[in-house]
Amino acid sequence: VQLQASGGGLVQVGGSLRLSCAASEHIVRTNLMAWFRQAPGTDRDFVAAIKWGTTGSTYYKDSVKGRFTISRDNAKNTVYLQMNSLKPEDTAIYYCAAAPRTSDSLSYLRRSNTYEFWGQGTLVTVSS
Repeated sequence: VQLQASGGGLVQVGGSLRLSCAASEHIVRTNLMAWFRQAPGTDRDFVAAIKWGTTGSTYYKDSVKGRFTISRDNAKNTVYLQMNSLKPEDTAIYYCAAAPRTSDSLSYLRRSNTYEFWGQGTLVTVSS
């Protein structure tokens, strides 16, 4: 599975960006997709996840709830992360990730080693 992330850029505080992650293989191989981010000097951190099946259940890091929305387009094998009301602390490289198995366990969803496939990352910079 190849994941191609795009949509990062420079935005002012309070602005919006939409990230995209296109998966190259059939969606049955990617039952769970997620976005992580990594700021300089920090570990890679969970942001949001979505189940690829009919439920499309979503999960978020507390600090982005109400500002970020993860969604998917089954026909395009693409997952999006709409980011609104951006803050300087949202500045990071954003990575999309995919896993063949899913779970309702938040600890499972939030662990980076749950995900077997990773995109190359796209840089988001929020200026104040």
